Amino acid sequence: MKAANYLNIIADQLHPYMALVFPTGNGIFQQNNAPCHKAWIVLEWFEEHTDEFHLMSWPPNSPDLNPMEHIWDVMEQRFRAQTPSCPNISKLCVTTA
Repeated sequence: MKAANYLNIIADQLHPYMALVFPTGNGIFQQNNAPCHKAWIVLEWFEEHTDEFHLMSWPPNSPDLNPMEHIWDVMEQRFRAQTPSCPNISKLCVTTA
């Protein structure tokens, strides 16, 4: 995703949502170190809006503390345990038809 597109999402979607949910400006927004998150125009926008909500710092090479990543991993493991993979394309076509 390009930084300009990400910034549009932040400005059009996140900003009104944070203002509604955290009217006193005590909300914290977390993002990882994706290139579009670290772009100058995005960081400048967050700097201009620090009185409305805070951007959680995320050090480079930090462990993934987002619980959703771990939940997705567990869900995938359980799904694969219940649904054995198809041995080849022909078998897959037969089972999905």
